[in-house]
Amino acid sequence: MKIALPSRQNSIDDHFGHCEYFTVLTIDQIDKSILAEEIIPSPSGCGCKSNIASQLAANGVTLLLAGNMGDGAVRVLEANGIEVIRGCHGDINMVANKWLQGEITDSGEICHEHDHHHQ
Repeated sequence: MKIALPSRQNSIDDHFGHCEYFTVLTIDQIDKSILAEEIIPSPSGCGCKSNIASQLAANGVTLLLAGNMGDGAVRVLEANGIEVIRGCHGDINMVANKWLQGEITDSGEICHEHDHHHQ
């Protein structure tokens, strides 16, 4: 399994669409450990209007652990088969390990400041 975390300086970036890069972790689901880490550069522009959702999906990502994001970004990610869990904060490895231990659930918070309405 692969999970992605919008990142800035090894921490969750609160603004998905403007993160510095994406940290992609390969997870061993049996022993709940991180097997590998790779960095995917963030595309320029707004996250929900970029190709990042399809790029992450093509890399095998099925889960995104994020800070906040607009509803448009959530819809685009989910349309690409990526589940979104919002409300994550802090160091990338700490967040990933908390998720592996079942301590993180989706906050349901939508970032209205950056919510884009697609027509």
